Amino acid sequence: MATVATDPITMKLDQMFAATDTDSDGYVDWSDYQRLVDRYLSTYKIDKSDRRAQALLISYQMQWAELLRHADGADRLSKEQFQTASRAASVDTSRFNMVEGVPHAIFDIMDSDGDNTISKAEFKKYLDVWGITDPGAMDTFHELDLDGDGEISRQEFIRAVREFFYSQDLEAPGSLFFGHLSA
Repeated sequence: MATVATDPITMKLDQMFAATDTDSDGYVDWSDYQRLVDRYLSTYKIDKSDRRAQALLISYQMQWAELLRHADGADRLSKEQFQTASRAASVDTSRFNMVEGVPHAIFDIMDSDGDNTISKAEFKKYLDVWGITDPGAMDTFHELDLDGDGEISRQEFIRAVREFFYSQDLEAPGSLFFGHLSA
């Protein structure tokens, strides 16, 4: 019996689903996103009233609304529904561009010293937020640092997020956000 290979985008979305399903109940719902926001704020020591915290919350609320819009009325998403809705929302920019909006808000949280770059220490906190414990995960930092200056710029970060959603290349820097995959 032949094995059906999963396409790279689906593989990455599966990783994202697993990381977003913060209570491991097999579904993603708004409470999972709220826990992610809370993790960001706690890990980066940002008060809920901070403008960056508000931007992150609003961005995730808008992303959630778009996912639900593409999920035919579901109020929580199975892995398959999450894949379908994420694919649709990543290309439908008619209301909210989740590939741009949320990443900019995340970058602003990660850039805790406000120098418009992400250091290794700031990136390590990002891994903590998402519960990524793979010992090789910090290698992703070097992959995302395209110009090799020891920091991830906003442009490098946003480019990597675009690669996550659009690139078929599993070795592209943006494909490594949740760890290495093999086809």
